[in-house]
Amino acid sequence: MKQMSDRRKILDLFEEQNDFINAKVANGIEHYRKGNAKLKVTDKDGNSIPDAKIKACQKTHEFRFGANIFMLDELETETKNEAYKKAFSDVFNMATIPFYWNALEPEREKTRYTKDSLKIYRRPAPDLCIEFCQQHGIEPREHALAYDRAFPKWLYDASVEEIKDELERRYAEIAERYADKIHTIEVTNEMEWETGKTKFYDEPDFVEWCFKLAEKYFPNNHLAINEYTGLCWEDRCRATDKYYSYIEANMLKGARIDAIGMQFHLFNRLESEYGRTRLTLNPKNLYKHMDLYSNLGKPLQITEVTIPSYSWEAEDEQIQAEIIEKLYSIWFSHQNVEQIIYWNLVDGYAHVPDPNPEKIKASQGNMAIGENYYYGGLLRFDLSPKPAYNKLRELICERWHTETNIVTNEEGIADFRGFFGVYEILININGELIKKEIVLSKNSDNIFKIVI
Repeated sequence: MKQMSDRRKILDLFEEQNDFINAKVANGIEHYRKGNAKLKVTDKDGNSIPDAKIKACQKTHEFRFGANIFMLDELETETKNEAYKKAFSDVFNMATIPFYWNALEPEREKTRYTKDSLKIYRRPAPDLCIEFCQQHGIEPREHALAYDRAFPKWLYDASVEEIKDELERRYAEIAERYADKIHTIEVTNEMEWETGKTKFYDEPDFVEWCFKLAEKYFPNNHLAINEYTGLCWEDRCRATDKYYSYIEANMLKGARIDAIGMQFHLFNRLESEYGRTRLTLNPKNLYKHMDLYSNLGKPLQITEVTIPSYSWEAEDEQIQAEIIEKLYSIWFSHQNVEQIIYWNLVDGYAHVPDPNPEKIKASQGNMAIGENYYYGGLLRFDLSPKPAYNKLRELICERWHTETNIVTNEEGIADFRGFFGVYEILININGELIKKEIVLSKNSDNIFKIVI
């Protein structure tokens, strides 16, 4: 059994920079995640209503907190499936939906968009995911529109022009079905693989072409780029870093990149965890990198987060929870971050690099293989919550949540300061309870006229 003192060393930079973190987080959250709401309550004739008792209760965040939804209706029992859905919808307001081309169209022109599509492990059909999101007020997020490593095998020997033609057909189909339902479209992902699957991958215009085509088919959507952890957080933190440079270069060539995705998978073997996290678990380094990428003038999205616990022992799970609390507080406090997406919600169902689908599915619960090794979920294999899940729920639903009581003055005006998001407003006038809804937003003047 591992000694707590050995693993707790992983937190040493948080402890050393504690005063810096506390000040930075408190100041950032207060300035960038909250705003002042002014309510003017009148009757239908425009007369002010004084002494109206108002309760303002936040229903959801403007900021997006999410996870991938790859295991929707994919678990072994209905009890587990329902527990998964409840755990997801109780905390998150965003879901990453898999649009991997090799799973959506394993055979040319035989697509898997609809709910009744043939099941593929960890790849629920988009329509199923969209339906769940709509039922629970969750914003869907598209993942991997033009991700070469997930291109279907039937394209492996195709020419560059053939691939472009098929990509355009794919874009058009997805846009027709989902452009009005999914705001964030992740266009390219992980362009730093040494070798691609198709001839198009090595072409100098891959990123530029994919984004310009996305602008054509998704003109009103938010187009995001995405890259792996090392390139985002472990480079030199200069404008000449690879990821920064290729974003800037493609923007200069006219690619409309609306958001910058930054993965954060701590996929380190336990024995090398400490040495491999001196940059990724260094708060000053994290702020420095976010500040650098903010110079590109685009919002940042923390797109794929995995924090290992390495076991279900209480000590290891507690360390995972503490790291998540620190990281989420840092990201949430930065002015330019707009989304944080955890990756796998449940332990035991992570990615396993095996080409045999049956072997992959048989790997469920085997914590020694693939990414299961890291125990990076927020729930255990039996769907019981780990401390990390409870900590996230506390942060999102309690600590970063506003619920307050106010009373209108003689002019019928009352105000409050709260986290940006949707609020239910309950107004008590002489014992009569009236319900309204407002949206407190960082992009609005937040002055609300409420007519009773």
